[in-house]
Amino acid sequence: MNKIRLDASGEKHSLKGAFASVMLLGGFIALTWIGVYLLFLSRM
Repeated sequence: MNKIRLDASGEKHSLKGAFASVMLLGGFIALTWIGVYLLFLSRM
């Protein structure tokens, strides 16, 4: 499968940047949740 999309004008756009942005945002959210959970456990 090709990961390149054609838009209305027929230009090709790579989705690698969007995928990387989503992965970075997901990693940040996961690390934030892990940090909060560890803080919760340390205060029990």
